[in-house]
Amino acid sequence: MERSEVVSGFGSELAPAHPLLEKIRTREAEVGVVGMGYVGLPLAMAFAEAGFAVTGLDTDARKVEHLSRGESYIRHIASAPVRRLTASGRLSATTDYARAAGLDCLLICVPTPLTQAREPDMTFITSTGQALAQYVRPGQLYVLESTTYPGTTEEVLRPLLERGGLRAGRDFMLAYSPEREDPGNARFNTRTIPKIVGGHTPRCLEVARALYATALKDTVPVSSTRVAELAKLLENIFRCVNIALVNELKMLCDRMELDVWEVISAASTKPFGFMPFYPGPGLGGHCIPIDPFYLTWKARELEFHTKFIELAGEVNTQMPYYVVQRTMEALNAQKKTLNGARLLVLGAAYKKDVDDVRESPSLRIISLLQERGAVVDYHDPLVPTLPRGHGLKKEMASVALTPGAIQGYDGVLVLTDHSGIDYAQVVEAARLVVDTRNATAGVRVGREKITKA
Repeated sequence: MERSEVVSGFGSELAPAHPLLEKIRTREAEVGVVGMGYVGLPLAMAFAEAGFAVTGLDTDARKVEHLSRGESYIRHIASAPVRRLTASGRLSATTDYARAAGLDCLLICVPTPLTQAREPDMTFITSTGQALAQYVRPGQLYVLESTTYPGTTEEVLRPLLERGGLRAGRDFMLAYSPEREDPGNARFNTRTIPKIVGGHTPRCLEVARALYATALKDTVPVSSTRVAELAKLLENIFRCVNIALVNELKMLCDRMELDVWEVISAASTKPFGFMPFYPGPGLGGHCIPIDPFYLTWKARELEFHTKFIELAGEVNTQMPYYVVQRTMEALNAQKKTLNGARLLVLGAAYKKDVDDVRESPSLRIISLLQERGAVVDYHDPLVPTLPRGHGLKKEMASVALTPGAIQGYDGVLVLTDHSGIDYAQVVEAARLVVDTRNATAGVRVGREKITKA
């Protein structure tokens, strides 16, 4: 039998080569991606483009139908490459989880939201583990990619997959490799972002790294699944804490009558020891507003209080309220009240030039304005409708953005700085602009109408 040296980066051992390694090398291994959303679809495409037969597993029949027609359902992913991969037979999708029995490698990319009590919601991971458990067979590789607290792979997923009597590290391989997607980022994508990988055992790490190395540019091995899980949280908590810092500085600058954006620009000229972060109306997206709570929850289990992280969360959570307060003050300066004011919100997505509204501060701000009696409309070129929920009492539809329409509002709030909007035209037509993104920085005419918030 062929023997190989299993190298984890943290020691090595001499052992027979795992049979799956050869199947991965020759692209004969069949790959399954569980959860075909913002993370799963580009990951599935990366492996299909690397020559693997990839099957997407998802409970959402709509996604499966789109893929069967060769269509993308995510704005920043074009349909042409999806169509090419599905036509070649290398990419397919199904709602039938029984297909997992015939797959060699299963990559789990399901959501990890928070409960209403702001605690980790493991529902999607546990339901996926339960659905896959009956199909676990010897020789398979399972990798969890969902962002979660340290210990999830070992304490939550592993027991579910071992229900049939097979053992991780002995009968099947188990690893954790956090997703690092950044929708809309033109510089980095799934294939070029370095991939952290932690294995249940050194052999698990070896097999998982071998798989990712076939489709992605770089892999970064770590000593355990727990290290990989915490590394992902650290990445986003780093951003959360630094954004909280500039958000707090922004509020101080407003009282000092200083432009925080100018301050940040000046500080950014330092060629070492400084990294610019920018304020905003609050945190959005699936990661940064949520990930800190995963770690603080786990820390409480160990009787440790992450005061610094929790303080950052408090600052960022208060930003929508601050925006509403600044809007109220700006209206008062024009002898108008928030109650009864007609307001137009620009941007419902959480981030510039994406169509994702998950945890978007815009939704919270709209609901807060409505609760205080304002009549609110929104315009977002990428988000045509907003469903009821998330504080919204009814479904909303994006309104047309024309000079005539803008003139009919008492104020315009810039909450997402989509690049497709003519902000000079907005400022010219508006009676008042509350800018939370510095989108109007280049506008020279009508500066007296602009309030930074």
